Amino acid sequence: MNTKQCQTLFARLQAQNPHPTIELDYTTPFELLIAVILSAQATDKGVNKATAILFKVANTPEAIFALGEEKLREYIKTIGLFNMKARNIIKTSEILKEKYGSEVPNKRADLEALPGVGRKTANVILNSLFGEPTIGVDTHIFRLANRTGLAPGKTVRQVEKQLLACIPPEYLKEAHHWLVLHGRYICVARQPKCGDCLIVEMCEYPEKTN
Repeated sequence: MNTKQCQTLFARLQAQNPHPTIELDYTTPFELLIAVILSAQATDKGVNKATAILFKVANTPEAIFALGEEKLREYIKTIGLFNMKARNIIKTSEILKEKYGSEVPNKRADLEALPGVGRKTANVILNSLFGEPTIGVDTHIFRLANRTGLAPGKTVRQVEKQLLACIPPEYLKEAHHWLVLHGRYICVARQPKCGDCLIVEMCEYPEKTN
């Protein structure tokens, strides 16, 4: 995909959805951090269902830590990998409480040092909370970037690097959300909805559907 096509692609996505937002429900930075940790290999819908109950009981590092791993598991047991996630969330809550005054840090290195927080999660937090022009490459973005020819790569880091290089600067802040939503609802895995796609004529996918 060339520079002009990339410009057109994001102009169309912006026109369709001028103010995209993350689909995880949250009211505080800490709630978003927990929701993003829980969202790994899980749907936002499933996470929102669990956190709607959890956050009424505990939604601060102190409260989550006091809840304890065993009780936390009961609230998130409908989510994939809940045992590991419960363990990581308790550890992360303790670190935030003791090292950061219960605030979510705004630096990548600090975020990635938290249990359960990898590069993708850090990118989502940096973008959604702190407005940094980052791309959290999940399965949707990875698929879309390769399928369309927007930013092909064999690894998540390669795709991220390609995206940051090709996306026009004026679209970088919102690009993560546009790409996630397009991959989630239009450029789906099994049978992409090419007939509803805004960028179909630019897409390099050879097996387009009607």
